[in-house]
Amino acid sequence: MSPLKLPKLPDRETTKLSFVASADLKRQLDAYAALYAKEYGKKEALADLIPYMLEAFLASDREFQKLLREDDRAKSPSRKADDVRSL
Repeated sequence: MSPLKLPKLPDRETTKLSFVASADLKRQLDAYAALYAKEYGKKEALADLIPYMLEAFLASDREFQKLLREDDRAKSPSRKADDVRSL
């Protein structure tokens, strides 16, 4: 089992991504990409890794996921119907 939190990327279509990062963050991303290539035997562009890294980060953020579920429940029409029935 890999020690990296990010699993091997699935086959995918290419997408273009650009953003501004600090020099320190760029060094860390380069180091992660190097470890990823060593672990999986395939070099991936940072622009391909970053979206999956962000997805993994958001999926592991429990408070963010909790707030999303609460927001979804608040917007759900069936939830409002249940609230009306309880009156």
